[in-house]
Amino acid sequence: MDELIYNFFNIDIMKEVFPLMLRGAGMTLLLCLAVIPLGLLGGLLVALATRTKYRMLRYAVIALIDLFRAVPPLVLLIFVYAGLPFAGVEISPFTAVCVAFLLNNSAYFAEIYRAGIDSIGAGQFEAARSTGLSGIQTMRYVILPQATRNVLPDLLSNIIEIVKLTSIASVVSFQELLYSADMARSVTYNASPIVMAAAAYLIMLWPVVRLLSRLEHRVGH
Repeated sequence: MDELIYNFFNIDIMKEVFPLMLRGAGMTLLLCLAVIPLGLLGGLLVALATRTKYRMLRYAVIALIDLFRAVPPLVLLIFVYAGLPFAGVEISPFTAVCVAFLLNNSAYFAEIYRAGIDSIGAGQFEAARSTGLSGIQTMRYVILPQATRNVLPDLLSNIIEIVKLTSIASVVSFQELLYSADMARSVTYNASPIVMAAAAYLIMLWPVVRLLSRLEHRVGH
């Protein structure tokens, strides 16, 4: 038992690596503040593109959605980070993560938004247009607010997954929380930093999980 406590809950080591872990948590937060809005905006634009009257464009967008949903995020990240330099495009780890997450998250958010828009009856479109609103105004002021409210639990659930998925940024040496924890582990030869990282993710995500549960409960009733 003493050995287990030493290897996983060593207070002295936790105090020693705390500054490094704090910087890693800050970088994880910065990454989330970048990729989550990018995914939400990209997903909305892609969802609207699937409703275009141009059939070939609509089919092309749907094919891209399927493609980026099928490709594992880790594979996509490595391809962006390691593949683009062969095309003469040098990018930083942070930019590579943002691009890969934009492509992957936009595809998932697009499907969520599309489901929300499809949940609004055709009568809503017709009623809004009859008041003199243009198609864009109808979508902006009438359809999207209702559609977003209908799929809000799904949006939040996907955001939680994105926060957890930021840990894969460590494979391109982006110094987020897991990367910092692994560096500390390799220096201290102790698993306590990994435990700290797990605790940090729990602290960040627990309030959102509880909020999601409340929203799902309300929607269910």
